[in-house]
Amino acid sequence: MAPKRIRSFDPEAFLYSAGIEKTVVAYTQGQPIYSQGGMCDTVMYIKTGEVKLSVTSKTGREAIVAILGAGNFFGEGALAGQPLRIGSATAHSPSTIIAVSKSDMGRLLHEEHALSDTFIAHLLTRNIRIEEDLIDQLFNSAEKRLARTLLLLARYGEEKAPQRIIPEISQETLAEMVGTTRSRVNFFMTRFKKLGFISSNGGLTINNSLVSVVLHD
Repeated sequence: MAPKRIRSFDPEAFLYSAGIEKTVVAYTQGQPIYSQGGMCDTVMYIKTGEVKLSVTSKTGREAIVAILGAGNFFGEGALAGQPLRIGSATAHSPSTIIAVSKSDMGRLLHEEHALSDTFIAHLLTRNIRIEEDLIDQLFNSAEKRLARTLLLLARYGEEKAPQRIIPEISQETLAEMVGTTRSRVNFFMTRFKKLGFISSNGGLTINNSLVSVVLHD
């Protein structure tokens, strides 16, 4: 007898078929999805595009926490009882977002084990990423941090094939993500291009060979 094939769970298809109220909104690049200090009453899912998560200090300085791609949840703090958003979410590229109320999302997570398993895996992956980011900031050089950031933007190491070509991203944004200056980012990007690790032609192409910068001691 042939082994039974186990179908992977599709959160997007489930959200559409679950019979709950949801909001599906298309955002243009740079358009705010929610703002720091706003009501925290929905959990969101990225159907298409990319979303930038950031936090702004009292002095007005912005720190980019993450850039998430399609298939990721965000705004999950609503489920932990956060009354207000602790950061902002912005469409990093044209994006379509599915928003579900925290009450409906909480109920679905209790009733649908496949969804809760997927959601827990998402939270664990995010937590590991945060720990890696902290270690990266504490112990690695700006060059290594930049290389790792570019590889993450290209989804290097994920189950799906890396996208390799990512939308053009400003050096100012990269500097904020890496925690260094624009001039240092420009210096390293020029070096990466000369070494063939990246190329720019209607988008930024990230070659797998860039990982050698991260692994080099």
